[in-house]
Amino acid sequence: MSRLYIVPTPIGNLDDITLRAINVLRSVDFILAEDTRTTSILLRHLGIEKRLHAHHKFNEHATVRMVAEAIASGQSAALVSDAGTPGISDPGFLLVRTCVEAGIEVETLPGATALIPALVQSGFPCDRFCFEGFLPQKKGRNKQLQRLSDEERTMIFYESPFRVVKCLEQFAEVFGPDRPISVSRELTKKFEETVRGTIAEVLEHFRTTEPRGEFVLVVAGRPKVRSRREEADSDPAER
Repeated sequence: MSRLYIVPTPIGNLDDITLRAINVLRSVDFILAEDTRTTSILLRHLGIEKRLHAHHKFNEHATVRMVAEAIASGQSAALVSDAGTPGISDPGFLLVRTCVEAGIEVETLPGATALIPALVQSGFPCDRFCFEGFLPQKKGRNKQLQRLSDEERTMIFYESPFRVVKCLEQFAEVFGPDRPISVSRELTKKFEETVRGTIAEVLEHFRTTEPRGEFVLVVAGRPKVRSRREEADSDPAER
């Protein structure tokens, strides 16, 4: 059937792709790729030959209508990013919205994304969390962090290795140096690593150890301050 498939791809280990994702990539008429070179490596690994079109943040505004018209004419397409689920800190939102507005069926496959493994292995509460993705590089960065200073849910951020130290320094200023944090890098890859501790401790680690790879920073939420009534009503064993 003609539709747009959103297909997650591995964030590192190529064996993490699902059987369903492989079947979809084999069956569609064409694939929209964030970087056709990166996607070509994956397709060769899977033994798939398929027509590829570049679809990234620099051309998506100009191509979404053309893609939607191709699907509406009877073709099927798969959207992939370089790693993980399209639309999550990657191109995808504009195309999905355009297809939805045009009445085109959109089907999203479950699969790899870096934020969930990093969250679960952080040891912080996973029942409620907020995903902030990449912070603005310059304008608005500090303002966005200040808005999160009282956030009680676990917070998840993406960051490049070139800005990790600066990011941790800003976290220490806004959240306090003693706030617990878990920093994962190179998830699913050979040199996967998770460093846990206070923001000050993890900052010192990456000041003395060169940051390499893609990073996910998971920050514990602000401890909830209980009211006097809540304290009075609590179980004595909890006090």
